[in-house]
Amino acid sequence: MQPVYIKSYRDPGFPAKIKTLNGFLSCCALCPRSCKVDRLKGEKGVCEAGSRARIAAAYPHFGEEACLSGTKGSGTIFFSHCNLKCLFCQNYEISHLAEGNDLNAEALATTMLSLQALGCHNINLVTPTHFVPQIAEALGLAVKEGLNIPIVYNCGGYESGEVIDILDGLVDIYMPDAKFSSAEAAQKLCFAPDYFENLKKVLKKMHGQVGDLRIVDGIAQRGLLVRCLVMPEDYAGTKEIMEFIAQEISVNTYVNIMDQYRPSGQSFRLPRINRAITPQEYHEAVETARSCGLKRLETK
Repeated sequence: MQPVYIKSYRDPGFPAKIKTLNGFLSCCALCPRSCKVDRLKGEKGVCEAGSRARIAAAYPHFGEEACLSGTKGSGTIFFSHCNLKCLFCQNYEISHLAEGNDLNAEALATTMLSLQALGCHNINLVTPTHFVPQIAEALGLAVKEGLNIPIVYNCGGYESGEVIDILDGLVDIYMPDAKFSSAEAAQKLCFAPDYFENLKKVLKKMHGQVGDLRIVDGIAQRGLLVRCLVMPEDYAGTKEIMEFIAQEISVNTYVNIMDQYRPSGQSFRLPRINRAITPQEYHEAVETARSCGLKRLETK
């Protein structure tokens, strides 16, 4: 299956997509926070990202979902900064402290091509939301030099619907987190009480673009994959998330119910989440998903 972005690159409208996305940098509204800062002049919004993409690491990742990692790894690029900045982030040094190095479009394209040369099954863009313009520009350069493996948009789920519309034809696999259905939890943990209402809109857009996840010979090629991290005391609100996916997206949505929550970052500030989950909490989350009718669950 040929990656969708190859056809888009040949389309006369591709440069217009790049131009439109670059326009966001001078009045940033790449995510729902819509800070409206001029990143080209050094102004910083909530994510604190600048005009260049900042990369913390890039390598073949064998710890992703089996359909992404395969036998040769998922070509993972970890972007620094984050538009959500969850208090419990397990990549706190990257997302909050912005460890990493700035790259121009040419260097980012070279990184993508290097991962492909290593045999990776895909290019896995981790936390790409605040660097979409830079990624799209680099993608164009990489396609010109022979990039031809799927692009995975691995995000926190707090996305701009307008930006997701523009990404139509550039992304093969959307892999958003579905973090919270509770506005209270979203407010306390990432200061985004509108998280779930926004997530519901963008999940529909993502699924409308790529459909249910298609796997060929064990490797994901195109579609939607949703991650749901189980939290202590069901603080995330798993039932509401699963009901929405089953009822308004598709019962065939590939959902990874994740058990690796542990206190990280600033979790100590909220006693309710300052512990690991129990086996019973995880089991209840899985049974909840099944009871909602979801048919494609990845569990631990």
